Amino acid sequence: MNGTVYKSTGSWYTVKAEDGAFYECRIKGKFRTQGIKSTNPVAVGDHVVFELETIGNETVGVISAIGERKNYIIRKSVKLSKQTHIIASNLDQVFLLVTLNNPMTFTSFIDRFLVTAEAYDIPVVLLFNKMDTYSEEETGEVAFLMDLYSKIGYTCLQIEAKSGKNVDKVKEMMLGKTSMFAGHSGVGKSTLVNALEPGLHLRTAEISEQHLQGQHTTTFAEMYDLSFDARIIDTPGIKGFGIVDMEKEEIGDYFPEFFELKGHCKFNNCLHLDEPKCAVKEALENDEVAWSRYRSYVQMLTGEEDNPYRER
Repeated sequence: MNGTVYKSTGSWYTVKAEDGAFYECRIKGKFRTQGIKSTNPVAVGDHVVFELETIGNETVGVISAIGERKNYIIRKSVKLSKQTHIIASNLDQVFLLVTLNNPMTFTSFIDRFLVTAEAYDIPVVLLFNKMDTYSEEETGEVAFLMDLYSKIGYTCLQIEAKSGKNVDKVKEMMLGKTSMFAGHSGVGKSTLVNALEPGLHLRTAEISEQHLQGQHTTTFAEMYDLSFDARIIDTPGIKGFGIVDMEKEEIGDYFPEFFELKGHCKFNNCLHLDEPKCAVKEALENDEVAWSRYRSYVQMLTGEEDNPYRER
């Protein structure tokens, strides 16, 4: 039988078969010994082949094969630094929710997420949530960030998940697609999903924050079919976002504004650090490239881990 993984708990997987029925499945032991470095060999969004087995009075599925992934969002496993964790696969787009306080989303986190999405060719929409809670200064900072990321080519939208402002615009972007919602704990992912589809009744951050404490590093995702021809993958909050399997020479290629300038650098293998006649450094000095983006780039290049609580 063929199906799509809708939920993962680490050892069991909820799979939706082609006929629309859901089955609880486990994986054959061989997946654990195929040299897969990921902490989760099967991810939400995976297309799988499974067979049904009857154990006692229960019928369970056994996943025997995983289809080729068109893309996936991956990060370093927090608990096991040498391993990786695939958050979700086969995505049409990701909505990254950003808030300026409660909690604060740092540009370093945004940039690491965007670089990973660029590497796997996944479009990202930046949703600036909780606009109704900001001071005049914070509203100005959102405008600055939206201008910064819009110029690079990212779609940005101000929303208020609680009041429903611009939720209809998010819905339009989701039609006919599989989308993932991501961001720190408390940015309003579940509130937004509930605004889009009130019948789901997802636990919101105010209720689940304490429940998720100490567990969010497992990052188990769950996919939902929505009533308006869309699928959403909701993910627990992510604290830090470590980039995976990137050579130093290629990191700059996933910063679209750096990649655009690369051909004008004196050296074709320019790392945009101390090399002479570097087009990126020249653009930086002329305020044509954002310092926050360049700082994020240098941190990734030097292998500095993402710490969401670091000073900006």
